Amino acid sequence: MSAPKNDSARDPFAGKLQQRHLTEQGKVLTQTSSGRHIEIAWPDLGITVTAKLDGRNTELADALWEALPYQSLQGHALVAGQHLYHAAPIPSLLHLSASTRIPDRREAPDGTVFCSALQHLGIKYGTLTEPMPASPVGQIRPEDIPALQEAGRAVWDSVYSTKKPILVEVRKAGTEGGHRIPLLTAADPDASRLLHDVYTATERAWLSPPQELADLHEGVIPSGAGSFETVLPTLLFVNGETRPLGYATYGGLVRAAVQDMPMDSLRHMARLLVGLPAEFLGYCGLEQLWSFTQRFLACLDQLDRDDFLSVVNQLALYVNCLGGWNLHLYPWDSGDHLRQLRPSESVHQS
Repeated sequence: MSAPKNDSARDPFAGKLQQRHLTEQGKVLTQTSSGRHIEIAWPDLGITVTAKLDGRNTELADALWEALPYQSLQGHALVAGQHLYHAAPIPSLLHLSASTRIPDRREAPDGTVFCSALQHLGIKYGTLTEPMPASPVGQIRPEDIPALQEAGRAVWDSVYSTKKPILVEVRKAGTEGGHRIPLLTAADPDASRLLHDVYTATERAWLSPPQELADLHEGVIPSGAGSFETVLPTLLFVNGETRPLGYATYGGLVRAAVQDMPMDSLRHMARLLVGLPAEFLGYCGLEQLWSFTQRFLACLDQLDRDDFLSVVNQLALYVNCLGGWNLHLYPWDSGDHLRQLRPSESVHQS
């Protein structure tokens, strides 16, 4: 079941609830989606491309437009192929429904820009292998495709081997850049304090590696997590727990709250889903995440729907930020000797 359109009582970022949840209310749009252009820039690479928001999925495009400008850590698909994506500081991406879907993004033209319910802005720049439906909002102009492909190759090197972060800036075409992430609000005092602390931690980690993750990838693990003093298995398990905690658990709780799941059920699902992975991640070194989770569970019974929605939205953004850094820092090239084999090749690899 998708959230109804134009229903401010259900959409936490529209109408009256937008004033409550966001500290800075966006300006009313005066342009149609078909007349808007955005610039996507990678300053470290000296590359900027321009995309037209072409009228597809106007709710998603509006959410993107109102969030501009922002910056983020640029990521690259590790399994799907030639695809760039980054975490976008846009809470409503987690629940806004798409009116237009591409059944198989492999068939989308190179340069297609997507907004994802995983809280991503993505760009296809070449061949993809994953047959996945996707929600397009625009298209990179044809003359910028070579520059986009150059950026894609550089980002792949960054993520897979060099580990030098590449930041991306998304802005309205012809305007100054900048950066901001949303601070959501709550009436409950405990929830309000938690929101502020999660926001502060997210802002600190958004463009620079969070210290806990940096330490973990350097082998500094206070709990000793990692059998026989190994590090790689712990990194792998942290990666495997963090991504679904943000994408599936917190993203799912946001969607369930927007779609009017009863509050008793929301509280029950939160208790079932968030505690165990967060406790394990705390043991592995992400102690701040575990602390935030304990505070959330401690005040859960006193939260109304609006406050619950604010907290799970803010935590989703924080966890997705951690997930992005996990993917960047992980030593993927440690398995560089393992390569896919063609059907006719031997199954033995040295």
